[in-house]
Amino acid sequence: MLELNKELAILKNMTVNELRHKYVEVFSESTKARNKQYLIKKIAWRLQANIEGDLSERAKRRAKELVDEADLRVRAPKSFSIDPSPDRTTVHSYQKDQRVPMPGTVITRKYKGEMIMVTVLEDGFEYDSKKYRSLSRIAKDITGTNWNGFKFFNL
Repeated sequence: MLELNKELAILKNMTVNELRHKYVEVFSESTKARNKQYLIKKIAWRLQANIEGDLSERAKRRAKELVDEADLRVRAPKSFSIDPSPDRTTVHSYQKDQRVPMPGTVITRKYKGEMIMVTVLEDGFEYDSKKYRSLSRIAKDITGTNWNGFKFFNL
């Protein structure tokens, strides 16, 4: 265990390129990874497995069973196609957010001594004679930082 701790201390002081070379040494294969923390964790895991022992054969078999049972499809099958002319059209209903007041309502908030007034529109909001799609965007324009619009306006 003392040996492993020494190895880990050395890893933390290595550059990314040195870690990539160590990765090849430990795993016998190259990596495209360039994230230092990721490389340290992967190498440390392998070093620990080499010193203390790897997974049991039973655990390896069970992991393989789980992988074999999982549907790991990344791409649609070649036979999959989208019908360009569907028989019917599906209409999705739009559910309006219950936190947004009715159109015509004026939302007010005092910020840095200035009263901010936002008018709720049917399809967005109006602030400073400009139309916005979200309260969060208005809050960002006012403060210069990202805000949840509902929190900023206390809705």
